[in-house]
Amino acid sequence: MNFQQLRSVRETVRRGFNLTEVAHILHTSQPGVSRQIRELEEELGVEIFVRAGKRLTGLTPPGEVLLPTVERLLLEADNLRRAGQDFSDSAQGRLSVAATHSQARYALPQVVRDFRALFPQVSLHLHQGSPRQVAEMLLSGEADIGVATEALAGYDALVTLPCYRWTHSIVVPPGHRLLDLPGPVTLEQLAQYPIITYELGYTGRAHIDEAFAREGIAPDIVLTAMDADVIKTYVELDMGVGIVASIAVDEERDRHLRLIDAGHLFEVNLTRLGLRRGAWLRGYAYRFIESFVPTLTREAVEKAVQQGGDGVADDTDGRRLE
Repeated sequence: MNFQQLRSVRETVRRGFNLTEVAHILHTSQPGVSRQIRELEEELGVEIFVRAGKRLTGLTPPGEVLLPTVERLLLEADNLRRAGQDFSDSAQGRLSVAATHSQARYALPQVVRDFRALFPQVSLHLHQGSPRQVAEMLLSGEADIGVATEALAGYDALVTLPCYRWTHSIVVPPGHRLLDLPGPVTLEQLAQYPIITYELGYTGRAHIDEAFAREGIAPDIVLTAMDADVIKTYVELDMGVGIVASIAVDEERDRHLRLIDAGHLFEVNLTRLGLRRGAWLRGYAYRFIESFVPTLTREAVEKAVQQGGDGVADDTDGRRLE
């Protein structure tokens, strides 16, 4: 048994049983991948994959049982390598961070800048994706750290840590009638206008839908997008009223728009930081996390990981949204 055999099994599952893609990822040939899998099956005395002719179509029952062990062995091998690197040279290496557009665009730039100044020899890779894609990048090992508001807490294989709380805001063109209301805007008043907001599964959209549903109101959502910049662009074209994360609005940058607080309309949102359970983090990864959320020191993160996560820094005050 060797690690190449284990990698062949893991990547075959990750790549949807497409051995051509597996061979590309592992820098080998398709027959080579097939041979590694067959040799491992012969050594274990069981078939790991279901076959239809020469094609692999799924996992057998023994394969379903063995896959977590394969994943764990490869994770520990990677941890061993990272631990050695941490002791041999703590200032060089690679850090991969996955985040949604809102986090990458508005919450992380200063953190990335400060990290680069502290660790110029660390290669920093910033990946953007949907909350589900962020979770998948963590699970696959493509990302070391993930940042998102939705989805991360729904995966048992991830440890999630609270980062900061934030609210939504309404954005409208100058002179809009919602700006002339004598008091705080209500859901009924907001629903009188076409609405432009986030796609399902992005940036607190669930809380927006839940608020309208509780009041029995069906809003006219005419356009959805993955990020606030697109939403604001179409608000500027007077196509509707925008609902965006407060963090995504800057009075100087968005001087052609006006901001209305919506904190009283929709539930407060919580952005989380995700880590793959059991993964070894290099020392500089802890420094990146602490730069993003000062209460998440290395000691606090390690303690939260031991306890299962989701128990640190929950007293955040939304300061990044001010």
